[in-house]
Amino acid sequence: MLLEALEGEETVVFKEAAASVLVQVEPVGRWFEAYVRRRNRNVSASFQELEDEEESSEESEDEEFQLEEYPILRTLDPKDWKNQDHYAVLGLPHLRYKATQKQIKAAHKQIVLKHHPDKRRAAGEQIVEGDNDYFTCITKAIEILSDPVKRRAFDSVDPTFDNTVPSKSEGKENFVQVFSAVFERNARWSTKKHVPKLGTTESTFEEVDNFYSFWYNFDSWREFSYLDEEEKEKAECRDERRWIEKQNRASRAQRKKEEMNRIRTLVDTAYSCDPRIKKFKEEEKARKESEKKAKAEAKKREQEEKERARQAELEAARLAKEKEEEEAKQAAQQAKKEKEIQKKAIKKERQKLRTTCKNWNYFADNEADSVKMMEEVEKLCDRLELTSLQSLNEILASGSKDESKAAVEKQVQEVNTQLQKEREAEAQARQAARGADQASGGGGGAGGKGWNEDDLQLLIKAVNLFPAGTNARWEVIANYMNLHSTSGMKRTAKDVINKAKNLQRLDPVQKDEINKKAFEKFKKEHTSVPPTIDNAMPSERFDAPAGESNAAPWTTEEQKLLEQALKTYPVSTPERWDKIAAAVPGRNKKDCMKRYKELVEMVKAKKAAQEQVAAKSKK
Repeated sequence: MLLEALEGEETVVFKEAAASVLVQVEPVGRWFEAYVRRRNRNVSASFQELEDEEESSEESEDEEFQLEEYPILRTLDPKDWKNQDHYAVLGLPHLRYKATQKQIKAAHKQIVLKHHPDKRRAAGEQIVEGDNDYFTCITKAIEILSDPVKRRAFDSVDPTFDNTVPSKSEGKENFVQVFSAVFERNARWSTKKHVPKLGTTESTFEEVDNFYSFWYNFDSWREFSYLDEEEKEKAECRDERRWIEKQNRASRAQRKKEEMNRIRTLVDTAYSCDPRIKKFKEEEKARKESEKKAKAEAKKREQEEKERARQAELEAARLAKEKEEEEAKQAAQQAKKEKEIQKKAIKKERQKLRTTCKNWNYFADNEADSVKMMEEVEKLCDRLELTSLQSLNEILASGSKDESKAAVEKQVQEVNTQLQKEREAEAQARQAARGADQASGGGGGAGGKGWNEDDLQLLIKAVNLFPAGTNARWEVIANYMNLHSTSGMKRTAKDVINKAKNLQRLDPVQKDEINKKAFEKFKKEHTSVPPTIDNAMPSERFDAPAGESNAAPWTTEEQKLLEQALKTYPVSTPERWDKIAAAVPGRNKKDCMKRYKELVEMVKAKKAAQEQVAAKSKK
């Protein structure tokens, strides 16, 4: 460190300092011994210096201590030496377990110089011969206190030690003052040197927690071998010595257990009375409640934020949807307007074509040719598009009669040619479908032959009756057809599948023909009345006039209304069918009752077909 410059002078560095060099130094001699001692004890050099200072202070105390004469020393019974206070015998009752070996030896030396039998005999005092003299008590005291093991055993049962534990009522009144002294008193039994203090009411949570953690895991060196009732040295044989050792171990373990229970009771009592613990618990509770409240508020804010985001998304979606709907609406309106304009234009052009042809008397000289040309003109109006009509009208407006006639005939010829091509293509498609039907029917064995109109209608009915998703659908449909077919042909599931596929491949004209034939057959069967009941009185259930019956097929909406009405008005409802008919617009009571019977028959047929399939699968 540089010296401070005097007033009026300056500090100047003439040369830079050299860099520091790391040098490995090994201790030798007494320093090596100190190093080994610190390493074995796992302590630092500063800690060793503190212990050396403590030893030096103890040595200075050894020089200053004074003996206290034991008043009843001369009256002690040598035979009862085990129950005597050895520290008091040697004059060290004020030091007790804190006394060093030097102090004990010095005290014994002074006591011996004063109470030795030879000294007393020289002074004229009468001496009791043998071990019955009280000097034997001094000998026993130094024997116990000079041996570390025996001294430790005696210190464990120090007769002056207070084993009492304060009650809860005492601790609650003045906790620190009451329990601080008790814990300091019991700290002498700890195997660890540094025992934490109880502290004050202002101690931190870490200090209090460290204190109770230490005492709840307290490790005591206190042992009770000094109180053994039997001495194994007095045993006459090995078995007796073992028995004595067993009894002594049991009594020591019991006393050790009682001691640990006493320490645990002390700690529990202090913990329950400690106002700091109560304060810490209240603070912890308040902290948890605040955290819980903060967490709930954060969650609430998060939910509100999510709700706001969701509402914003919904609003954006609604606006986007409204915009799309508005655009679609405008587009539809625009398309409608364009369609209307085009429709009006086509109508105008058609009317113009008819008027022009009419003015030219349809380019005919007689009525028959005029009617024929009129039909051709109508065909042109139906088939031609707007541009073609406009072109034709321009020619008719600017040309002569012959030119107009030629243009019309040319256009008629083109339209007829196109119609002829369409008819030929349609005929070819029907023929191809018919050939495919025959090919698929020929490979199905006996079941692929003889598909008449009744079987086709029965197949269509079964397909509608057993929709996709029915268990073993095609086997059920085949059994249904075999049960209700009048042709006597037995159909397999494969035959039914092939025929259904062929029906799906048919062109619309063939489908319309099949449906037309089926409707005519249905109408014929249900409109024919047996002659035996022509003059019969109408049933009360079908009392509606025939003209009011609606022969149109039932729509899905009407079917749903009928099913809901059947559920709403049970069998016990008065005038049930009138109410059901009122619930289905466009249908009277007769229509509803008839439809109900058809549904019942369909359900029964479906159950019967499913039962047959189930019976076959079980076999």
